[in-house]
Amino acid sequence: MRLLRSTKSVCPECLRVLDAVIYKEDGKVWIKRTCPDHGECKEVYWADYEMYARAEKYSQVGRGVENPRTETKRNCPLDCGLCPQHRSHTVLAIIDVTNRCNLNCPICFASSSPPYVYEPTKEEIRGMLENLRMNQPVAPPALQFSGGEPTIREDFLELIQMAKELGFRHIEVNTNGLELARSADYCAELREAGASAVYLQFDGVTAEPYIKARGRDLLDLKIRAVENCRKAGLVVILVPTVAKGVNDDQLGEIIRFAARHRDVVRCVNFQPVSITGRIDYEKRNEMRITIPECIKLIEKQTGGQVRAEDFYPVPFVVPISRAVGALRGEEYVEFTAHPHCGMATYIFVEDGELVPITRYASVEKLLQAMQKVCRDAQAGQMLRAKLRLIGALRHVRWSLLRKLVWGILSRGSYEALAELHHKMIMIGMMHFMDLYNFDLERVQRCVIHYAIPDGRIIPFCTMNSIHRETIEKAFSMPFAEWRKRRRD
Repeated sequence: MRLLRSTKSVCPECLRVLDAVIYKEDGKVWIKRTCPDHGECKEVYWADYEMYARAEKYSQVGRGVENPRTETKRNCPLDCGLCPQHRSHTVLAIIDVTNRCNLNCPICFASSSPPYVYEPTKEEIRGMLENLRMNQPVAPPALQFSGGEPTIREDFLELIQMAKELGFRHIEVNTNGLELARSADYCAELREAGASAVYLQFDGVTAEPYIKARGRDLLDLKIRAVENCRKAGLVVILVPTVAKGVNDDQLGEIIRFAARHRDVVRCVNFQPVSITGRIDYEKRNEMRITIPECIKLIEKQTGGQVRAEDFYPVPFVVPISRAVGALRGEEYVEFTAHPHCGMATYIFVEDGELVPITRYASVEKLLQAMQKVCRDAQAGQMLRAKLRLIGALRHVRWSLLRKLVWGILSRGSYEALAELHHKMIMIGMMHFMDLYNFDLERVQRCVIHYAIPDGRIIPFCTMNSIHRETIEKAFSMPFAEWRKRRRD
């Protein structure tokens, strides 16, 4: 056993905040803490130490928000709101528009379809959107409407329009796809209202993963949803929840599905399962899969076309935001998530082959160059910084990619970034925490935040592991009362 760092965690039984250690043992990384009432709890953190250490090298600490909404009183994770202890600003904002759902999935961190209805009014949602746009030093440009199943709200198109009017440039619809599969016209209405992309639950390319994870065979519906989005010109992000014995044998085929549909699919975002509810270690271990295991499976299942070394942690790209911001005198969102929250790469598809961006660019040298650009610009040496910026392109070997990268670096615009995304497929993964692998250091650097009706903004993993039930009950009504109000 080798100690890597100390942190704080929680007891999964009573939620008491506890001292915890993250350590290496048997080539894996573990987190462990002991509750005086419920004993020791240990859980695998990352299933490969070497990959853990490599990700750690690219850590970037953020500046938090200048206008936190709550004070530090009980300490993390009980003061969520965002509190002054939070170290990253919001990159992707989420609003749950309902907890109602047209599925009842065995695997669901939102615990949808309880006996009460959480469904903020249109006016409450406007207040949440306005609150998010007030974030300083930079307002989040991206928003995801989630649930429950957001598309079952009758006024959902109006909510998208409202978000667009309030300044959100990228609006995602987090959906199981049932409504999209029923109607291409509805997909077109989503796009016309201002939706940028559909964040489509997509667990595999055969029936079995859906039967295990969702309780029924949904494959035909998923394919129909993708086809309808294609007809409507609406971008699709495939979102597989990955669990051992459910779909961990299909990661390569899911990527190949995306490659075949790359005119409409722009991203595959794998989510290693977050285990909700009380469950013993043996049963957790049957399902638990971590980021390194997913990456190794992708390498194996793509025949080495996409390799483990092609993936980098989320904060790897922070030097680009800081360099472009320093050159242009503007604030940009910074992906200062914890380096062990997620990994990603980009791929091109050439003659049916998957070709990662790392084959065409020395991405590490490019990012090192951007760090120097940022330092020069911040020191007021703007000519030197601009010359360095031009020189950085020598690390990009393909002329088309060089042109696209230059568009981002020189213009710093959402449109330039979108142009690059439309030429590639992003392969990413985010491992959202549960109460068993909970690390408060990760929480404090979270960049994905929920807005709620009382003005608080809450990090993703504390929302879904700790606060969701309390918040939803505080702003909900019994199902029978909700039905009566609808009739009236």
